[in-house]
Amino acid sequence: MNWLELVGWAGSALLVWSLLQTRILRLRALNLVGCLILIGYNAAVHVWPMVGLNVVLAVINVWYLRKMLATRHDEETYQVVEVGVDDQFLAHTLRVHAADIARFNPDFRWAAPAAERSAFLVVRADEVVGVVLSHAEPDGVAQIDLDYVTQRFRDFTPGEFVYRRSSLFTDRGFRRVVSPPGMVAPYYHRLGFRPEGGSYVLDLPTSTPA
Repeated sequence: MNWLELVGWAGSALLVWSLLQTRILRLRALNLVGCLILIGYNAAVHVWPMVGLNVVLAVINVWYLRKMLATRHDEETYQVVEVGVDDQFLAHTLRVHAADIARFNPDFRWAAPAAERSAFLVVRADEVVGVVLSHAEPDGVAQIDLDYVTQRFRDFTPGEFVYRRSSLFTDRGFRRVVSPPGMVAPYYHRLGFRPEGGSYVLDLPTSTPA
């Protein structure tokens, strides 16, 4: 087997591996790289139908990647819906993703009284892509108990739309938001949070009287 055949096998393996990804952005990116490798390989061995096929697939991947990257921070694409802390659909979502939630939020507990808790679903069209749960602590602190993103959208940060809309917290009298304890791979440094101890803290804007 020569080096050119190795390139062809590598491209094919990458293409197959991409289809095993649960994260949609990663799937498209790996699939694109596999297509580009196979375009080069098939052009080198003059298999033009396969060149044409992979060119079409590469264009499709580029189109979807461009669309996803252009809308990843778009508030018209992702909506925040507040739900009751005893909402049955929220409970169903937490049950369905319980194992994955435990993997990334091993310290997740939601034991505060219902009156002190808030629950938000982040949705894309009619698909739930994230859950943010919080409870009130003294001194105007909103403690985030859970900031979870479903596997398909793990390469995005849909929770940011909750924190962008500071009125969701300031209207309740909060002055600070604190990230969940023990969260695996936190992303808060990208959202304006500052590190404090083992957590990240967001200082909320204070409303000034008119």
